[in-house]
Amino acid sequence: MQRREFMKVAGMTVASAAVAPAYARGSSQGRVEKPNVIVIIADQRHYGLSKTTGYPVDTSPTLDRLQGKGIGFKHNYCTAPLCVPSRISMLTGRWPEAHRVRMNLNAKDAYFSQDLYQVAKQRGYRTALVGKNHTYMTKADADVWREYMHEGGYVAPNDAPEVVAFDKWIKTLHFNVAKEASPYPLSTQIPYRIVSESMKFIDETGDQPFLLQMSFPEPHDPEQVPAPYFDMFPPASIPNRCAGPEALKTMGSRAQWEYRLQQDNFPDTEVNWRRYVSNYLGALRMIDDQIARFTSYLEKKNLMNNTLVVFTADHGDYLVDYGLGRKGVGLYEDLTHTPQIWWGYGVKPSTSVEQAFTSMADLMPTMCEVMGAEIPHGVQGRSLWPLLQGQDYPREEFRSIYSGVGLGGLFYEDEDKIPTSISHDPARSGSWDELNKVTLSGNQKMVRMGNWKLNYDMMGSGQLYDLSHDPCEMVNLFNKPAHAQIQAQLMAELAMWSIRTQDSLPTGPQNGKYQTKWSKEHNWYAPYRHGGAPPNSYIP
Repeated sequence: MQRREFMKVAGMTVASAAVAPAYARGSSQGRVEKPNVIVIIADQRHYGLSKTTGYPVDTSPTLDRLQGKGIGFKHNYCTAPLCVPSRISMLTGRWPEAHRVRMNLNAKDAYFSQDLYQVAKQRGYRTALVGKNHTYMTKADADVWREYMHEGGYVAPNDAPEVVAFDKWIKTLHFNVAKEASPYPLSTQIPYRIVSESMKFIDETGDQPFLLQMSFPEPHDPEQVPAPYFDMFPPASIPNRCAGPEALKTMGSRAQWEYRLQQDNFPDTEVNWRRYVSNYLGALRMIDDQIARFTSYLEKKNLMNNTLVVFTADHGDYLVDYGLGRKGVGLYEDLTHTPQIWWGYGVKPSTSVEQAFTSMADLMPTMCEVMGAEIPHGVQGRSLWPLLQGQDYPREEFRSIYSGVGLGGLFYEDEDKIPTSISHDPARSGSWDELNKVTLSGNQKMVRMGNWKLNYDMMGSGQLYDLSHDPCEMVNLFNKPAHAQIQAQLMAELAMWSIRTQDSLPTGPQNGKYQTKWSKEHNWYAPYRHGGAPPNSYIP
């Protein structure tokens, strides 16, 4: 069944089942009937690069301040460490094996009942996408559409000619690290333009509630920034990385192949790894300053009391750990661990929920509940709204989280002799794509719980890491007798998540026969579990 056909049927069914919110504008609880919702996304944003998370360099003072007023989840993970599958999980609340998009090239195959924009429209919200899309959505799916990608985008009628010049210049980088500062001012940078268009959207919306997706293409490659950000974090001051290319010998043939691909097509990646990181951190600060500009605007408009805001990322970046730039092979923390920070309407600052394991898929059901809508059938994520409000929640529901990557089949290996020298247009010399049939071959799943992480693939090979002592995932403890108990527990947890994320569509009311039972409490499974949580003593 095609996506559009199913959406049409499901849309009628869910719309008829929608319920009114439990609170009204001006109620004694201080609630508003339809709070505004803003989703801020950074692309390829590595977790842990702020003072709040213990990083020695101050890249994100604004986000740190906002997290102090709200909640930042320390164990948030993407559903898959590449753009399109993860972004579709955010919109639909479904893991890639359910929405059926597991790579960046088949977004049109997305399968779901209703997405976030459709729910918002049914609730009377004005909607906008300003920034990077990279999903199945088109300009017909939002009231306002201002699309930008990594090499430029929407040019407003009143933009200066240098904006067009910047978009032309950035293409000359071929998605690689810039060795000099951008010759164009901050006002031409994509984050600045995105914030300007977002403020314009809000000004034009008036009193109507709105859903705004403000999606920065940065700090994704090409790693470039203007002054003063280019010199803000000098390469010589960059902290040491986990390991360099010498670690590749333990990472397998596909990681080694990806490194050769990178070096064959842009050999300066390893030579200039500190400049890569310097530019990346500069981009984080540039984004942070634009978030400061945006939040100052919201405060002046007196919108913060009735606006819920979340900042997150679609996936991470190797940041030249192990010699690898960008992303690609595997489920390393560099790629899967992402920020999720909430502030604004209804959020009560708390450290008691920081340790909960959360996912990109949790955003959609959370926003449904905030907007007063039922969570659509087929959503697999869990609403975080009670956690954000400081209410009690079952700890076992958020005791672990799950992610995966791969297109299936067997792993490509050295014996397959896949070339790393790429033939391309001379005008694009130096460009290369780390997401390809080699790096995405096979299938791997991951579960995180406590301080532990388990990876397992279709060949029965596993990796077990104690991240409290081995944050760089260098010492594989899988099948070590001393860790048999925790390994067995994590294998059971991985099996639970694999079963839980099986697709339930098209059963349900729209099917007319079998109606799947769904949790009415925030899409949580915990109240229905019979086995209970595993012994805490097994989860150091």
